[in-house]
Amino acid sequence: MKLWRKHQTVHQVTDAQPSLSEDIGKRERNYFIKMGIRLVCLVLAFTVPAPLPVKLLLFAGAIFLPYVAVIGANAPRREASSAPDVAETGQNEIPLHRREIGS
Repeated sequence: MKLWRKHQTVHQVTDAQPSLSEDIGKRERNYFIKMGIRLVCLVLAFTVPAPLPVKLLLFAGAIFLPYVAVIGANAPRREASSAPDVAETGQNEIPLHRREIGS
């Protein structure tokens, strides 16, 4: 019986996805920032005496930012980038000269 497998999967801490609550918090912050920018665009479009192209740009921001904010908030979670597997790189263990941690 062979205890050592030739192609073992090596997991790294960087492979872990952020927690669900962290992901939702990030989405909420991004949503509120975009909606805040929308509110500023809307207020400026009505209050600032600006040329027509500037007002149209502010109205466009107020109209299209909610769509962008909702799409970003409802986007599926990103999968963690897959790190190259040890078997793919041809390296199956740490070289002997690199095993010690020096000071």
